[in-house]
Amino acid sequence: MGFFGKKLGIDLGTTNTLVHIPNRGIVLNEPSVVAISVIDKRVLAVGSEAKEMLGRTPDTIVASRPLKEGVIADYKTTEAMLRYFINKALSGVRFFRPEVMIAVPAGITSTERRAVIDATIQAGAKAAYIIKEPIAAAIGANIPIGSASGHMIIDMGGGTSEVAVISLGGIVANTSVRIGGNKFDAAIQEYTRKKHSVAIGERSAEELKIQIGSALILEEKLNMDVKGRDMVSGLPTTLRMTSDDVTAAIQNELMGIIQAVKSVLQNTPPELSADVIDKGMVLSGGSALLRNMDKLLSQETGVPAYVADEALLCVAKGTGVALDNLDSYKRSILSAT
Repeated sequence: MGFFGKKLGIDLGTTNTLVHIPNRGIVLNEPSVVAISVIDKRVLAVGSEAKEMLGRTPDTIVASRPLKEGVIADYKTTEAMLRYFINKALSGVRFFRPEVMIAVPAGITSTERRAVIDATIQAGAKAAYIIKEPIAAAIGANIPIGSASGHMIIDMGGGTSEVAVISLGGIVANTSVRIGGNKFDAAIQEYTRKKHSVAIGERSAEELKIQIGSALILEEKLNMDVKGRDMVSGLPTTLRMTSDDVTAAIQNELMGIIQAVKSVLQNTPPELSADVIDKGMVLSGGSALLRNMDKLLSQETGVPAYVADEALLCVAKGTGVALDNLDSYKRSILSAT
């Protein structure tokens, strides 16, 4: 196929942005971070290069995440970031403006939705469509969302966790909580500060979560050394953390996600609840990869939980598939030119 009708599906995430091109798969997966020069407001770096700068910049450069909790917090920067990602995904072929579909949290307001559409058009899209994250995640996890039976999807990202029961292509019951990987990281930082009087960076906290984190206490403990600043002496120090420390640190956040899942189950019509118990719930998103997240959820709700294949990519794949089959997903998609 030529470059006519180029289509891009974008999972515009709080922590990472992924771009999916139908028939080619995921072509880009980079951190949603932008580095800007304070002096002339120029964009210096986007994505992986900018993430390297987080927490390490001199006063003249600010590295920031333009999305907070799944929503655009800084419009201009988001637009610059989208433009960069769209250009990079199309590897510079700019004869035609692409059609773009963007996944957004199901809980966002119409104003927030409008901002996403405007930023996408400003960034060079010919047409912008919006799909709700849980629906995109379900399509990407190969759940037959058009069937007349209830499917439960829990998409846990960096900024938000979306819990939804989907039937006949629409969302029957859902809730969106602003708890995700970033909240886990912040909770780990808080924990080392309170419990050990050591300040650690956001990236070190994330590293701890990935390397040794678990949603349930592990039989075989894992441990890891993390470097930070001793808050009493003010000097650099090394702290040994165990998997139990991480589990303890993120308890409140985990409880928040469990509550969200329970509230959706409580608002699901009985016929669909029966389907959910039969099929179990499907977990997608980066935080679904936290050790034992599935076990914790099934333990707390009594419903079996499974982690989707390539959980990190579900939303991006779903947006690409939906964009490629616009007609069949008409009901699930909000379009705007």
